[in-house]
Amino acid sequence: MNIYAGNLPYSVDGDELREIFGQYGEVEDASVISDRFSGRSKGFGFVVMPNDSEAEAAIEALNETQLKGRSLRVNQAKPRPDDGP
Repeated sequence: MNIYAGNLPYSVDGDELREIFGQYGEVEDASVISDRFSGRSKGFGFVVMPNDSEAEAAIEALNETQLKGRSLRVNQAKPRPDDGP
């Protein structure tokens, strides 16, 4: 399951995101999205967890919790809109 993690503190990186979600199960991938010009975090990222029940447990446990003074938004990522014709 692909999980959206929003309102992240700008200091959080992919490794820290992997560590946070790893408390709930196997994390296949974790990345924080950065501005392509400045390299600064945009304050959100994505986590891929192959086990749906572990992913749902992580979403339930982490959504609206505080991390470094910010209230996280965690939910199942929506599919990207198809850019094709």
